[in-house]
Amino acid sequence: MVQSKVAILLLILACSQLLAQSVYVVSKAEWGGRGPKWTVALGNYLNYAIIHHTAGSYCETRAQCNAVLQSVQSYHMDSLGWPDIGYNFLIGGDGNVYEGRGWNNMGAHAAEWNPYSIGISFLGNFNWDTLEPNMISAAQQLLQDAVNRGQLSSGYVLYGHRQVSATECPGTHIWNEIRGWSHWSG
Repeated sequence: MVQSKVAILLLILACSQLLAQSVYVVSKAEWGGRGPKWTVALGNYLNYAIIHHTAGSYCETRAQCNAVLQSVQSYHMDSLGWPDIGYNFLIGGDGNVYEGRGWNNMGAHAAEWNPYSIGISFLGNFNWDTLEPNMISAAQQLLQDAVNRGQLSSGYVLYGHRQVSATECPGTHIWNEIRGWSHWSG
């Protein structure tokens, strides 16, 4: 009797861990992205997450975000010569999380920090675009998912791009928001 209760509790615990990893990520195929020219593996239990903005067009619908993502990817691949879009994940004004390079692939978002971090970018220019609650929630769920999956260490440090490079990124509105998040470090 006791063993069966223990087994049930373990099953419930295992299921709750799976549910905790439930942030939905719109795949690159779903948003019409191209496959990468090549990839470089990214380790697990990374110590840093770096927040960005694309400093371009804002989107509020899935169709708008798909078009913006395709434009960002084209700029990164065709103009900058990168093998893929630079960020691991991107978040639209529609509140969706979009796959960039995804899990376990090194990004091209913060020079020397790329091997030690995941890069999350918000679609838009957040010096003037408004950061909506659904976008904040999506980013926080994605970060928790990264910890649950072992991509980020539980004690990771969150930086805005301006903390690791000479830039305005991630924009004033995001900067003001993330400074209140638990893993942010000044």
